[in-house]
Parts: sequence; C-alpha cells; structure tokens
Amino acid sequence: MTVELNHTIVAAHDKKASAQFLADVLGLEVSPPYGPFIPVQIPNGVTLDYMDADDPIAPQHYAFLVSEDDFDAVFARIQAAGLTYWADPFHRRVNEINRNDGGRGTYFDDPNGHNLEILTRPYGSGDESA
Repeated sequence: MTVELNHTIVAAHDKKASAQFLADVLGLEVSPPYGPFIPVQIPNGVTLDYMDADDPIAPQHYAFLVSEDDFDAVFARIQAAGLTYWADPFHRRVNEINRNDGGRGTYFDDPNGHNLEILTRPYGSGDESA
C-alpha cells in the first residue's frame, strides 16, 4: 500500500498574508486560490491550504526537511525578516539553531502562532550527540 500526505488545511487570520509569509520564507510560490483556500505547494507535492478562521487558532507544528544549501537560504531569510528563532520546539533556546542528528534545525513562528521548523536531517537519522 502507498500512502502519501497530499494536503493539510492551515487555519489563519489572513489566509493570503499567511500563505505569502510561508512562501517568502521558504522561497516558494503561492498557488492560485482553490475554493476558500490559498495553497502553497511544497516541492514534494504536499500542499498547505490556508483558510481564514474567525475563531482563536490552535497553534500547530509544521516541519520542513531542507538541504544544507536550502537551510542557509531559508535561515538567511528568517534573519533578514527579523524573526525570532529557537533551537528547540519549546522556545527555550532563543536565537540558536540545533545540530540534532548531525544536521541543523531551527524553529520560528508564523503570524498565526504556528510553530514552523526547518531541519536538514530527519529525526533519528544520525548522531544524537551532535
């Protein structure tokens, strides 16, 4: 059996601005609207479909596996935008990156409080002591 994540809906206070934020930070494009959604397609085919929400938004976590070169580019955009970033998902190690599994990673928030992560190595793929 083959199972792949195709899309997920991301709640936002301003779907257009939120989709553009993600696209800008990751170096992607915002796709044309589809029904009530503003999609951002990730290169592996998964789409994050932003949808306006009037109710309070429960923060979610979205992690993006990137190459070492892409990490440098995305991280530079995070810094250029003046975003606070953390080495851990609990936001304890401010303005640091981690070196989990022999790679690099960092967390940052989107305008809705969603916890975004970029990482260069999947968890469990390398040296835990790094």
